[in-house]
Amino acid sequence: MTERIPDHHAQPDTPDTPPTPTTPADAGHAPSGTGNERQSIGGDAALFETKLHAHSPEVSARKVRKHGAWYVTEYYLRAIVRYGDVVLADAIGSPLMYVLAMGVGLGSLLMGNGTLFDDVSYITFIAPALLVSGAVQGAVTEATFPVMDGFKWHRLYQGPVVTPITPQQIARGQMLAIAIRLFTQSLIFLGVVSLFGAVHSWWSLLAVLVAALAGLALGLPIMAYSATIREERGQFSVIMRFIFMPLFMFSGTFYPLTNLPIFLQWIGWIFPIWHGTEVSRLLMYGHGVETWLVVVHVLVLVAFAMVGYLFTIRNFTSRLKGEK
Repeated sequence: MTERIPDHHAQPDTPDTPPTPTTPADAGHAPSGTGNERQSIGGDAALFETKLHAHSPEVSARKVRKHGAWYVTEYYLRAIVRYGDVVLADAIGSPLMYVLAMGVGLGSLLMGNGTLFDDVSYITFIAPALLVSGAVQGAVTEATFPVMDGFKWHRLYQGPVVTPITPQQIARGQMLAIAIRLFTQSLIFLGVVSLFGAVHSWWSLLAVLVAALAGLALGLPIMAYSATIREERGQFSVIMRFIFMPLFMFSGTFYPLTNLPIFLQWIGWIFPIWHGTEVSRLLMYGHGVETWLVVVHVLVLVAFAMVGYLFTIRNFTSRLKGEK
């Protein structure tokens, strides 16, 4: 009789019922309750595994305290994108109408008479001013009604302020979103006027930064004022009609400031639009400005923006903390 030697590699006897197949999702999970759950992408053919875990409340709070301003900026940029067509129509459409009506229409008449402004074509002369004016208009728009909306109408600031996000971060985040909008719309407008032959130097790209700075120089002080308004009774309409429009018309936009009577030239001297326009003209077509005067123009813009920034921070903080 031959003795049978056990085969340790043989498969064990199994019942006739086939085993229940394991799904890819099931194959990738450890038993629940282990505290170390893993999710496998693709089961047995998994390419990688990810360990799922949530931050503790303390870690989340630290992240918010550190990056709160960026979260506010992201919110406002997403809001701007939702009505991006209106933003473009307001920020690009209005200056473009002036380019077509004044730069092309009136400019062709002036050029036909042999008239030059600053030894360049009329459209080249007004393009830098329209670039700056468009940025200032966008800043004023963002610094008025949206601020009132945040404090009173939809009370958008009340939600973040009960989190670790501080009032200062809310203010900084909104100001940063405004700055990004101004830079973007100015860059687009520069591309538009370049199609009309109004851009003559790569230095024109720096004019985009100057335009955004000029926008902040007027927009931030207005934002600080908007943060103090409890009831809107037409104050913002007054700002647009009796502050922005006179500055737009009397800051050397369509003709040199020196063409105005001396008793009106002060409007350009003490407000940001003319200072931004002078530097932008230098960058876009080589407008003759002495170096020391360029420094003065930039310092004026920075001073306006810094004062507006500090007062905006103060007014947001005092109002959201209920000190006013």
